[in-house]
Amino acid sequence: MCRELGADILIDYRSQDFTAEIDRATEGHGADVILDIMGGSYAARNIAALALDGRIMVIANQSGQDAVFNPMYLMQKRGRYWGTTLRARPFAEKAAIIAALRTDAWPWLESGAFRPVVDSRYPFSDAASAHRRMEASAHIGKIVLVP
Repeated sequence: MCRELGADILIDYRSQDFTAEIDRATEGHGADVILDIMGGSYAARNIAALALDGRIMVIANQSGQDAVFNPMYLMQKRGRYWGTTLRARPFAEKAAIIAALRTDAWPWLESGAFRPVVDSRYPFSDAASAHRRMEASAHIGKIVLVP
């Protein structure tokens, strides 16, 4: 499915060392940008996979763990390690972000140039089944609850 969506490099994080695979696939260059949804437990490995002058943006901490890494490795790569969330922002900032999305991103969605990958849809009354599917990692794409 990832190849069908345009991915050139496919890595199965369950059976492959993604840092070694990124190094191999980029001939030692590393990843210029890493969008991290796992957070803490991936911090050191993400830095290892990072290219010189690369950046890591942490947008979630699904691992639930603290980030533990030697800052010297990040410094050697002149890397940037950023974190952000909408939750901690004031309402005015959230409103500005939503307005920018309407202007900059929504037209791409409306035109079909960008489209979400929807795995399955469940009525709210069957939310437990949707949650079981998510916990089993049986999905590819988003699981949508429909009112």
